[in-house]
Amino acid sequence: MAVVIDGMNLTIEDAISVARDMTKVEIAEDAKARVNKARAYIDKKLDEGAVIYGLTTGFGKFANVKISKEDTARLQRNLIRSHTCAVGECFPKEYVRTAMLLRCNALVHGNSGIRLSTIQTLIDMLNAGIHPLVPEKGSLGASGDLAPLSCIALGLIGEGNCEYKGSVMPTADALKAEHITPVRLSAKEGLALNNGTQMLTAVGLNVLWDAMHLAKIADIACAMTDEALHAITAAYDPKIQEVRGHQGQIESAANLLDLLNGSRNALREQATKVQDPYTLRCTPQIHGASRDAFKYVYDVVTTEINAVTDNPIIFPDDDEVISGGNFHGQPMALAFDFMKMAISELADVSERRIERLVNPALSEGLPPFLTKHAGVCSGFMITQYAAASLVSENKVYDHPACVDSIPSSGNQEDHVSMGMTSARTAAMVLDNTIKVLGIEIGCAAQAIWLREQIGENQIADLSPATRAAYDHVRAVSDPVEEDVVMHDELVKFEQMVKDGSLLAEVENVVPLR
Repeated sequence: MAVVIDGMNLTIEDAISVARDMTKVEIAEDAKARVNKARAYIDKKLDEGAVIYGLTTGFGKFANVKISKEDTARLQRNLIRSHTCAVGECFPKEYVRTAMLLRCNALVHGNSGIRLSTIQTLIDMLNAGIHPLVPEKGSLGASGDLAPLSCIALGLIGEGNCEYKGSVMPTADALKAEHITPVRLSAKEGLALNNGTQMLTAVGLNVLWDAMHLAKIADIACAMTDEALHAITAAYDPKIQEVRGHQGQIESAANLLDLLNGSRNALREQATKVQDPYTLRCTPQIHGASRDAFKYVYDVVTTEINAVTDNPIIFPDDDEVISGGNFHGQPMALAFDFMKMAISELADVSERRIERLVNPALSEGLPPFLTKHAGVCSGFMITQYAAASLVSENKVYDHPACVDSIPSSGNQEDHVSMGMTSARTAAMVLDNTIKVLGIEIGCAAQAIWLREQIGENQIADLSPATRAAYDHVRAVSDPVEEDVVMHDELVKFEQMVKDGSLLAEVENVVPLR
C-alpha cells in the first residue's frame, strides 16, 4: 500500500517505510488542488509584474536585485547549480529517500507556488529508486539545507549523479531508463526545492527511529548484566517508579522486570548485599530519561515533517506572499542536540556496567577480565578500553552545535542553526552507542558462561527472555576459552544490535515497551 501525502498527516512510521522498505508514494487529491491553486496565483503575480523575493529578485544579499520575467527560469536553474556546494562523503540512500519524501510533503501543503508536475517528477524519481548523490557536509541549517537540497534538485533537472539499482551513474541516464523527463524549472521552483530543513530532518528522523529501538536493546543489555552480577530487582518495583512519575522510567523498569521474570540469578533480594551500585539500581532512571527525550524529539519531528519551510510563503486566499523564516532549523537543531546527549547516556551507563563485569573488584566473584586463564590470557580486558574510547568520543560529538552561528550571505543571514551538524553528530553518537551496547552484551554473555564454568548453573537459571538473548549471542559467537582476535567478536556483537536480530529474538518471548 502506498503512502499518500497531503502535507499535513505524514508520520515518522510512513517516512521510515518509504526510506527503508521502498514503499511507493502518491499525492492526495485535495493536495493537488491546493498546489494548482497556489501555482495559478504565482503565474498571476508574474503577469502583473509584482516584485516578489526569489521570483523576480535575487537571493540572500541579492534580494534587492530586480529580475526580469524572461530571466525567471534561468534564475531558478542557476540557483540550483550554484548552491550545490555540499562536500564530503555522500549520505546513505535511506537518508536521501527520506529527504525527498519530506520535501514533497512540504510542497503539497499548497503554500510554495511550485507546479504539481514538478512535485510529481520528484515522486516518480523516488518511486523508481533514483537517488541523487548528496554529500554530507555544507549545510548551515538556515536558509534551510540549501546545499544538500540543491543536490537533490540537481537530479530533478537531469544533472549530476545518482545511485540507481546499486550503481552510481549520471542522473540523466537513470531518468531516461525510467522514462522520466527532467524538469525545466519555472519561477519560484528552485527556491521551493532547496529552501527548507528536510535534509537535516531526514538525518535526525532516521537516527531517532534507531535510537527508540536502541532504548529497548539497552534494557536487554542491562538485564543480561543483572543476571551475571546477581542484581537486586526490588529497585525496579513499579511502586518506586510511579511515585516519581516519569513515563520513560516507568517503561524501562517494567521492561527490566519482564526481562528478568523467572530468573533465579537476579532476585528481589540477595543474601550477599543490600543494594546494587547506581549503574544497576538506577538503570530505569537513566534509560528512562533518554526515552523521555526521544519522545520529545518524536513530537518535534512529527511537527516538522508536516511543516511548510520554504520562503517566501504563498497565501493565495489572502492575496499575500510573505517573506519569513520558516526555513530556520533551530527547532530541529535544539531537538537533535538533545537527542544525541540522550543516546550518549545509554552508552555512558553501559560502559560502566562493562567495567563491573570485567573488574574482579566489582564483578561479584567472576574471574578477572572474564577469562579462565588470568595472566596468560587477557580475556575481555581491552573491550572496556574500546567502550571507554567510544564513550569519550561521544562527549566530543555531544557539544551542542545549535549554540554556534557563523553569519552568511553578506551578513543578511546573520544567525544560522547548524542543525545539520546536530543531526550528523547524532548519527555518529548512535553508531558509537550501538558498538558499546554490543560490547556489554558480549561481556554479559561471557560472564554468564563463566558462572556455569565455576559451578553456579547460571545458564539454567536465566529467565526465558535473557536465555533467548544469550542463545542468540551464542548462535553467532562462541564463548572465549583462549584469547581470540577480539575485533571479530566485537563486530558480531555490534551487528546483532544494529540489525535488530537480538531484539527480535527477545521480543518473541517478551514484548518490550
